[in-house]
Amino acid sequence: MTAPAPARRRRPVRLRLDPATMEDAQQRWTLRRWFTVGATILGLLSVLAVALGAWAVMRIAGARTALYDDVTPAVTAGQNLSAALLDQETGVRGYTILANDEFLAPYVNGRAAEAAAVDVLRPFDRTFPGAGLGTALQRVETAADTWRRDYAEPTIAAARTGAPIPDAQQGRQLFNEVRAASAGLLVGLQDERLAARQRLDSSITFLAVVGIAITVVAAVFLLLAAIGLRKVILSPIRRLAGQTRQVVQGSVGTRVLGSGPREIVELGADVEAMRSHIQREVDELQEANAQLDDRTRDLERSNRDLEQFAYVASHDLQEPLRKVSSFCQLLQRRYGGKLDERADQYIEFAVDGAQRMQRLINDLLAFSRVGRTTTGFEPVDLNKVARAAATQLASAVEETGGEVAIADGLPTVPGDPSLIQQLLMNLIGNALKFHRADVPPLVRVDAVLRGDEWEISVSDNGIGIEPEFVDKIFVIFQRLHGREVYAGTGIGLALAKKIVEFHGGRIWVDHGAADEPGTTFRLTLPVSPAAPPPADPALAGAVPSKESS
Repeated sequence: MTAPAPARRRRPVRLRLDPATMEDAQQRWTLRRWFTVGATILGLLSVLAVALGAWAVMRIAGARTALYDDVTPAVTAGQNLSAALLDQETGVRGYTILANDEFLAPYVNGRAAEAAAVDVLRPFDRTFPGAGLGTALQRVETAADTWRRDYAEPTIAAARTGAPIPDAQQGRQLFNEVRAASAGLLVGLQDERLAARQRLDSSITFLAVVGIAITVVAAVFLLLAAIGLRKVILSPIRRLAGQTRQVVQGSVGTRVLGSGPREIVELGADVEAMRSHIQREVDELQEANAQLDDRTRDLERSNRDLEQFAYVASHDLQEPLRKVSSFCQLLQRRYGGKLDERADQYIEFAVDGAQRMQRLINDLLAFSRVGRTTTGFEPVDLNKVARAAATQLASAVEETGGEVAIADGLPTVPGDPSLIQQLLMNLIGNALKFHRADVPPLVRVDAVLRGDEWEISVSDNGIGIEPEFVDKIFVIFQRLHGREVYAGTGIGLALAKKIVEFHGGRIWVDHGAADEPGTTFRLTLPVSPAAPPPADPALAGAVPSKESS
C-alpha cells in the first residue's frame, strides 16, 4: 500500500494588483466626491426653492395687507364721505321746507361724518403717493366748503329768520360740483382697489408658478440623479457583479474589470487579483488532482492486494491453523496422561494458542468488514433483532443463570440487520460475561425517542467499569482484565463503536447513580435513513465471531 503524501503547506496568499488599473483608478472621482457634488447641487436648489417660496409668500402677504388693511378702509371712508355730503344736502333741503331743527340734524351729523371720513382718508395720500388721493380729497373738501359757504349756511340762516331763501338753482350747481369731486375720489379709490386686487392675484399666480417650477426642477434633478446613479454606480456594479458571477460559475478565465468611480475600479482590481489567484490555485489543483488520480490508482492496486490478503487470511491462513489446532487436540486426546505433566501442559498451551489465534483472526475480519460488505440499509425491527441476538446467546444465559429482558415496543430503524444484530450480541454478551460472582446477570434492552434519533440502552447489574477506564474500552485490543479471568480478544466494544458510527450514531457509557451496580451502554440510531458507504464485495463471506471481547 502506497504511503500517503505529506500535506502540502499552504503559503500565504499575496494578491498581485495591476499597476495600470490602479493608476487609472487614482484618476477617477471617488464615490464621496460624486455624492458631495450631488448633495451640494441639491442643497443649492433647496436654498433657492426656499428663498423663492418665501419671497412669493411675502409678496402675497404684502398684497393682502395693502388690499385689506389699506385700500379697503380707504374705499369705505370715501363711501362714508360721499354719504355724509349727501346727508348734508338732504338736511339743508328739508330745513328750507320747514324750519325745524329736527330736519337740520342730517346736516349736522353729515358734517361730523365728513370730518371723520376726511381724517381717515388723509393718511392714505402718503400710503398711495402715486394715486393722487390727496388732490382728489382736497378737491372734495374745497367744493364742499364752497357749497356750505355760498349756499348751505345762508340758506339755513334765511330759513331760521324767515328771510328770502337763496336761489336753489345755484345751490344745486354748487352741490353738483361737490358730487362730481366725491365721485372722482371714489373712482380713484376703486381704481386703487382693483390695482391692489390685481397685485394680490399676481402674487398668488407667482407663488403657483414658483411651486410648479420647484416641482419641475426637483423632478428633473431626481431624474438626472437617477440617470447619474445608474450610469455612475449601478451599471458599473452590475457589470462587475456579472463578471464575478461568471467566475463563480466556473469561467475562471474571464477577466474582471471595474469601471465608474474609483472605489468600484479598485474593487474590480481586487476581484481580478483574487480571480488570478484562484486561477493559479485551480491550475495547481488540477495538477494535484492529476497526481491524486495516479495515487488513487496506486491505492486501488494496493487495496486489491489487501483484499487478496484478506482472502488469504480468511482461507489459506486459517487452514494450517485449523490443522495445528486439530493435531494438538489429537495429541491431547491420545497422549493425555501418558506423558509427563509438563508435556500435557505444553500440549494444552498449544491448543489454547491455536484457538485464540483463530478467534482473533475471525474478530479482525469482522472488524474490517463493517461498512464494506453491506448490501444497503433497510428497515430493521429492533425487537426481532434483539431477540435473535439473545437466542444466539442462549447458552451463555443458561450457563450464568442470567436473564435478558427486552422491552416491548422497540423501534424500527434504518440500518444493516446483520451489523445491528452483531452490535446487540456484543453488548448483551459483554453484560453476561462480566457479571458479579454469585449474582445472576440481568440485562435490560430499552429505547427512547430523543429528537430525531433513538437512544438505545443496554444495562446490566454486573461488575461495572471504573470512570478512568471509560475512554479505553472502545479502543481495539484494550483489555481491562487478563485472559485468565475473562476470555476474549478485546475487539468487541471497538467493533460495536464502529458499527454505531457506521449507522450515523454514537455510543457511550452511562454510569448512573454511584450506588447502583452494573454498567449502562447507550447508543443512538437516526430515525431517518442515512445512505451507507458503498459495499466492498471483496470481503463478502467473512463470518463475524460470536465471542468478540
